[in-house]
Amino acid sequence: MEFLTVEHISKQYGKGETQVNALDDVSFTIPKGQMAAIIGPSGSGKSTLLHILGGVDRPTSGKVYLDGQDVFAQNNKNLAIFRRRQVGLIYQFYNLIPVLSAVENITLPVIMDGRKPDREYLSRLLELLNLSDRKDHLPSQLSGGQQQRVSIGRALFTSPSIILADEPTGNLDSKNSAEIVNLLRNSNREFKQTMIIITHDDSIALQCDRIITIADGKITNDTMNTQA
Repeated sequence: MEFLTVEHISKQYGKGETQVNALDDVSFTIPKGQMAAIIGPSGSGKSTLLHILGGVDRPTSGKVYLDGQDVFAQNNKNLAIFRRRQVGLIYQFYNLIPVLSAVENITLPVIMDGRKPDREYLSRLLELLNLSDRKDHLPSQLSGGQQQRVSIGRALFTSPSIILADEPTGNLDSKNSAEIVNLLRNSNREFKQTMIIITHDDSIALQCDRIITIADGKITNDTMNTQA
């Protein structure tokens, strides 16, 4: 069953001679539970596409359906609720609240949404993230890899429909990068999370079920990875 459907998405910035075509008639589908990588050179439109999939930016034309819901048919208020509840975003910059502990950073989005944190799920997540003994530490007391694990936990803890990661290892060394990719893969398998990872790192892409290549705002290749 197709969980995410992208239909003829285009995105333009500017007008006339200064117009930039960031995305040009992009279409694809993602089944539930798939872990897909989107690769391409800088300026190819990868991040623009990710922001549209997450409802952060609106396309100039085209549609995005998530679990049958027309994402951009919603008004701005409902779109904000959609982003908060249905989308888990992970960036290369951790964006943690410095005065909050690791566990407080992880649970904050759920609390702000007026929900009660699931302590059993939190315990499982902390164990998966290898943060059980760091849960009360502030971000300044954590390594870069640990801070990124906290940001991943924050995205996972809301139990979103889809996880979108934009260069999640961009600020990390090779050892921490490998750990983060393994963590994403393990969470994809354990929690059946649908994931899309933007990356320029081939070693990360090769651990995903599928690799979509984008250049100049268009999909140039789309292949299944049978070795993932």
